[in-house]
Order: sequence, then structure tokens, then C-alpha cells
Amino acid sequence: MRKLHAAAETIARIGNAMARMRLMIGRRFIGNLVISRVGGGMELSHLDVVGTVRRLQANQEATVGAIAEELRVDPSRSSRIVADLVRRGLLKREVSQEDARRAIIVITPVGHDLLKKADEVKRDTIRDIVADWPAEDVERFAELYDRFICGFDRRRQQFEMESQVRTDGEE
Repeated sequence: MRKLHAAAETIARIGNAMARMRLMIGRRFIGNLVISRVGGGMELSHLDVVGTVRRLQANQEATVGAIAEELRVDPSRSSRIVADLVRRGLLKREVSQEDARRAIIVITPVGHDLLKKADEVKRDTIRDIVADWPAEDVERFAELYDRFICGFDRRRQQFEMESQVRTDGEE
């Protein structure tokens, strides 16, 4: 019985830490650090879209619709942000190789520079946070955190599939 109680307390600690992390993420700490360093009238939504294009391009063509879906925003909002980023030289529109009628969004060298800077800020921040940790702790944390996030993502996907089945069943 003692083990279950300890496990429940440990699970509660993880849940509390997740809540604190969600608040920090909600405040966009890293994104705001990046914006403060790159300036130029950049907004958090700009970082979101350029980062989303990078993630999408790893598996598919990035379109305005795919960006909107990934960010869970209205397609017209996605289109306006993309147009602004094209004007700023961070993104460009090209013709899809799969369907010449479709425009795809690609990252320009300037956009890649922005992502590189954002990645540097994120790594520097993490490095500062774990600077006084033993190397073994940092290594173990990286391992465990990745495993936790992978499990969290699997659970999210399962939830979305279950929600879709329920929604499909209601129609």
C-alpha cells in the first residue's frame, strides 16, 4: 500500500510540474526571447508559422491549409501570416511538384536563419537551466523527457482517434 501512495504523490508532482510548464509555455518565454533578439517587428505568430513549415516539410508539402490545420487557426489567418512572411522574405511560394495547381510554402535562407537563431536561443536557455546539473543527470533527463513526450504524443493521438470515431458515429 505504501508504494501506491508514493507513486500517487510522484504522479501528482509530475502533474504539478506539467501545469507550471504549460503556464511558462503559454507565456511564450522562449519565443519572446527570440523576438527580443531578432527584432524587426517579428511576432510570435511569425515564429509559429515558420517553425510549422519546417515541421511540415519533413513529411509533406506545406500549404496554407496544412499550416492552418497544424496551428489550429482559420485558413484566412494562416494565409495573412504567410503573405506577411513572404513580404518579409522568410517564406516563398512555389508550385507543387505533386499538383501544379497547388501553391506550396517553402522557407527562404532568411527564414532558415531565423529558425537557426530560435534553435540557438532554445539550446542556450536549456544549457543555462541545467548548467549546474551533473552530466549524467542531464543525459538521463533527456532520455526520460523524450520518452515521456513520446508517450504523451501517443496518448494524444489515441484520444484524437477515439474522438474521431465518436464524432463519425454521431453523423
